[in-house]
Amino acid sequence: MENAKTMQKLILIGTSAGGLGALTSITAALPKNLQATVLIVMHIGARRSLLPQILQKLCRLPVMHAEDCAPLYPGQVLIAPPDFHLTVEKHNGEPRARLWHGPKENYTRPAIDPLFRSAAAAFDGNVIGAILTGYLDDGTAGLYAVKARGGYTIVQDPEDAQVPDMPASALKYVDVDSVLPLLEIGPMLARLAESSTDSPLPTTALDNGIPEWMKVENSYVQGEADVEDLQRIGVSSGYTCPECNGALWKIKNVQPARFRCHTGHSFSGRVLSELQDQTVEKALWASLRALQEKARMEQEMLAPAGNLEDDESDQDHRDNLKKLQADIETLQALLSKP
Repeated sequence: MENAKTMQKLILIGTSAGGLGALTSITAALPKNLQATVLIVMHIGARRSLLPQILQKLCRLPVMHAEDCAPLYPGQVLIAPPDFHLTVEKHNGEPRARLWHGPKENYTRPAIDPLFRSAAAAFDGNVIGAILTGYLDDGTAGLYAVKARGGYTIVQDPEDAQVPDMPASALKYVDVDSVLPLLEIGPMLARLAESSTDSPLPTTALDNGIPEWMKVENSYVQGEADVEDLQRIGVSSGYTCPECNGALWKIKNVQPARFRCHTGHSFSGRVLSELQDQTVEKALWASLRALQEKARMEQEMLAPAGNLEDDESDQDHRDNLKKLQADIETLQALLSKP
């Protein structure tokens, strides 16, 4: 019985934009006697989610939000609840779900990487990871971890995805086992779940233990790591965290490039660049507003027409106004560029 618990298979699915239709298709294709636990992360943030109820309409398995410390049983579909990272662990040999209101990863909570990374560490080759439609690249690092620990990796064909970014990123950095159109993913997951529970899934051999970066990053989700741990796996990058303005470390020897601050916020290089773009744009709009307000003030300070005593002062205001208008036009042109 203990061996059966140890060898229980987990099916992990990560998705974002376009994910509702994709998840509906996949879960509807799963058989009612599925010999694996299905765990899903979709980027929903802190908003109230009806995803379990929606999927349950066509899925033959029970679908629900995961609960903290709940045992994982074959034949159930568990979804990360709003504003919580979903991870998995073994407790006295029994697999169970864990929920954490830990630091956001890739600017989102729940994020895909924490689930995939924790499962890779705890369940090694008995993990099946699938990345579906979505923007940017959350899930790539998690799928890389699954592959590194001998799990089976699936990516939705980018040409078949509503939003190809996440599948394309996974294909760029992970030696994926299967690239499939959406309609073939559900049946493939069912076949993989039926494979023998006495041996790991048929993929790459396990490496020499759990990598240090995986251990440390898993600890950050639980709030158990600190700056000394981060220094073991990363080097100071010179960048600042968009979430808390703390220093960012670049994680060593991982792909794609990934950054984490000492409080735990984590970003892929692509997400960090996107957030920096947003920060720059926000600063430019704030500068434009300030210049426009200053220009209005200079206009109001001009003397009424015919007041000869203020001619010299007026000229100063006119000169300032002319310069401000030039700066305003420059910023407006910059902000209007596609």
